[in-house]
Amino acid sequence: GAMAPGKKITARIKRTLPVRGPQAPTLSELMRWYCLNTNTHGCRRIVVSRGRLRRFIWILLTLSAVGLILWQCAELLMNYYSASVSVTVQFQKLPFPAVTICNINPYKYSSMKDYLSELDKETKKALETFYGFSEGKSKVRRSVDEWNSTGSDFFKQIPLLKFEDFSKTVTDFRSGQKRKIEGSVFHKDSSIVNSGDSNDIIGFQLCDANNSSECALYTFSSGVNAIQEWYKLHYMNIMAQIPLETKEKLSYSADDLLLTCFFDGLSCDKRHFTRFHHPLHGNCYTFNSGENGTILSTSTGGSEYGLQVVLYIDEADYNPFLVTSTGAKIIVHDQNEYPFIEDIGTEIETAAATSIGMHFTRSRKLSKPYSDCTETGADIPVENLYNKSYSLQICLHSCFQKAMVDSCGCAQYAQPLPAGAEYCNYKKNPNWMYCYYRLHEKFVKEQLGCQQICKDACSFKEWALTTSIAQWPSTVSEDWMLRVLSWDKGQKINKKLNKTDLANVMVFYKDLNERFISENPANTLVILLSNFGGQLGLWMSCSVVCVIEIVEVFFIDSLSIVMRRQWQKAKKWWNDRKRDRSGKPLQASDLERQGHDNPACVDEDLPTFNTALRLPLPQDNPLPRTPPPNYSTLRLETAFTEQLPDTLEVGQH
Repeated sequence: GAMAPGKKITARIKRTLPVRGPQAPTLSELMRWYCLNTNTHGCRRIVVSRGRLRRFIWILLTLSAVGLILWQCAELLMNYYSASVSVTVQFQKLPFPAVTICNINPYKYSSMKDYLSELDKETKKALETFYGFSEGKSKVRRSVDEWNSTGSDFFKQIPLLKFEDFSKTVTDFRSGQKRKIEGSVFHKDSSIVNSGDSNDIIGFQLCDANNSSECALYTFSSGVNAIQEWYKLHYMNIMAQIPLETKEKLSYSADDLLLTCFFDGLSCDKRHFTRFHHPLHGNCYTFNSGENGTILSTSTGGSEYGLQVVLYIDEADYNPFLVTSTGAKIIVHDQNEYPFIEDIGTEIETAAATSIGMHFTRSRKLSKPYSDCTETGADIPVENLYNKSYSLQICLHSCFQKAMVDSCGCAQYAQPLPAGAEYCNYKKNPNWMYCYYRLHEKFVKEQLGCQQICKDACSFKEWALTTSIAQWPSTVSEDWMLRVLSWDKGQKINKKLNKTDLANVMVFYKDLNERFISENPANTLVILLSNFGGQLGLWMSCSVVCVIEIVEVFFIDSLSIVMRRQWQKAKKWWNDRKRDRSGKPLQASDLERQGHDNPACVDEDLPTFNTALRLPLPQDNPLPRTPPPNYSTLRLETAFTEQLPDTLEVGQH
């Protein structure tokens, strides 16, 4: 089983050759081996180049290339979740949107007299005190006497006040007396008036019912704004106590509001409209609400093929303090959307024909991780109070209402009721107004966290509206048209309608082009890897195999060399410690085998014959003896007992 002489020589030659590659004894030796054998040209040039300047330039170029690769690849990774926007326009038959129409005045003033009589008397008294306004002396005197006999605690709590020169001295319109009041001042108007107009500052004071010293003064630079805000505050308080069924009767019926109706060239009537009660706008009517499961569509663009309605506004029955403009409000929306009339409604003028041209756009955004939008709103911790599909508006209003119920113990009148809550009114919740104003102020300043929680919807439909107005009816056609409309309305022939009580509205598609805006991922994994490959090839002429090689050499092999060194050190330390414990003196044979530290030797360089000659001898130690050579190995003729196969002459048979 002895090794063949030829193999012995090969093994001996292998032992004497310098060790390269992963088995290299030092890191510098490993790096040199890598640079000579790698496919990345820059590294090879560092080792092969002659002269320090040239080597330095190649080091600089290689490091720059590595830096550029890292920078470009980082950019590619950071922009991986970017989206490209595509716009598709297609011509097709379009579904007609839902169109909700409301009278600007929510309830008939004649029907509301019983509920609002005390508030109206109070308002007229304030107007007389501050502005000298009266509808006739006897009338006002009578109302003042009535008010004195049936004074409400509610109005005493929150009277209108007149502020003098920005000081906290106020005149109470009920007593006419001046007094000092405490509390922080909030100016509700965006611009504050000059000191010259300071006598006209009017407002009201809201105090915390639990702590009467906690007060806030709300002031307005315009008396009109002050009176309207103050009136609305008390109005909401009264309306919150009236049941919904009663309110629906107090508002306008479909017969009251709608005079004529045409859609897509065909006649329509109140059966095509669905009633929807809005807390601030009373009874509203939605055309094409889709409640019965069918949604109308239009096959042709243009005003003749849309919806055309004539509305009866009845200006004479308007509440003079609640609304100051006349007309209707209209909103175009999807059948699953809630119509936020108060936020985005378009106002319709009386005695005019209003044409509303529509362009339809569908938008779709990519959800996480591309953008921070929500698909259905299910991932947002806010209960949807509106029973309609999710939107940012619904989320914000629902979030505020929930905060209102949690903080004030009751719900705000303008928004739907959460389960188990009831609307705020002064009798049950004497503190609600102060609480509501403070909470609303926080909401506007984004301190409630609603704006942080609520997100945009990922997909939504939008109807861009273009409005144009013409005088209607024309002077020449006014006479006969109003008479016919009066007849249609069922009034007597001699009582003609007034044109300021009528509004004509047309809602139609300008064209049947549907614009679809969608986001698509700009990158895929294949594109990303291709881009990586392009960067590696451009700067370092490198491939994936080259990257694997770098990982192997710089991480695995380097780590194994470091670990091997540490292991050898630990082994040496352990052997020394064992010897010290046993106390055995060093044997001569140990000295022969043991190496000696020498200052002339540097760790990094392997000793050569010349450096060995320059080594000083160790002191105080007997010279290490060199064993005589084994001369039998020099007899080469006996080493080869048989002729090797590669030395046989070719052609010998």
